[in-house]
Amino acid sequence: MLRHFLLGKIHRCVVTRADLDYMGSITIDPLLIAAAGFLENEKIDIYDITNGSRISTYVIPGEPGSGEVGINGAAAHHVRAGDLVILAAYGWMTEEEAAGRRPQVVFVDERNRVRRTLDREQNPAPCLV
Repeated sequence: MLRHFLLGKIHRCVVTRADLDYMGSITIDPLLIAAAGFLENEKIDIYDITNGSRISTYVIPGEPGSGEVGINGAAAHHVRAGDLVILAAYGWMTEEEAAGRRPQVVFVDERNRVRRTLDREQNPAPCLV
């Protein structure tokens, strides 16, 4: 049986632009693509921390070293420049395959530069409001 597992994610990156007139997809700095283990044209999910929107699209590479996270097409109605987002890719695997694989979890700074990567999800301290 195949099950759906996290392959990689970029945690709390900043959307640098939202372009309604561009054909769909998300443009991402290739350095971020590589760090998360994403592939060009791979389906990813966008989770907008700022407004709660959840959208699926596909990856296209932008300019290396630019820190770009550009939302293209109709998704720009739901995700705006300046929003904080999580980008995640998933894949189908057997339990045996999943046992030997760890996701690439990428943490970035305010300019979408890689600060660190982990091979597992890390729970932060609880948020006290």
